[in-house]
Amino acid sequence: MRLNEVDFNDAKPVEGYGPGFFRVGGKALSAPLCLSARGTSDWGGLEDADTLLQLADETDVIFVGTGPEIARLPKAVQTKLDAAGVGVEVMNSPSACRTYNVLLSEGRRVALALMPV
Repeated sequence: MRLNEVDFNDAKPVEGYGPGFFRVGGKALSAPLCLSARGTSDWGGLEDADTLLQLADETDVIFVGTGPEIARLPKAVQTKLDAAGVGVEVMNSPSACRTYNVLLSEGRRVALALMPV
């Protein structure tokens, strides 16, 4: 088997996570948070559509990690995102981290919003 080194360019992948935090760029950051090409920012949680809408013009899809279990976005939030044409994929936070890292390594335009595990 041949292994290739992953190059994330200047982007920061999720390196790990634990109760209430995610490790990004060697630092433990409190959740909930958002990651994108412009860096890391706070996120108000599942009710905060405005922060997700701000990521829309720089991404093709936003992965939303809903914590240890998968959950739906609140209907009002989903409606706002749909109306703005924002691509959103909802999954549990560990799966969202892995998916984000893979697509980030491919140079894709992705963002990540995470609830704590």
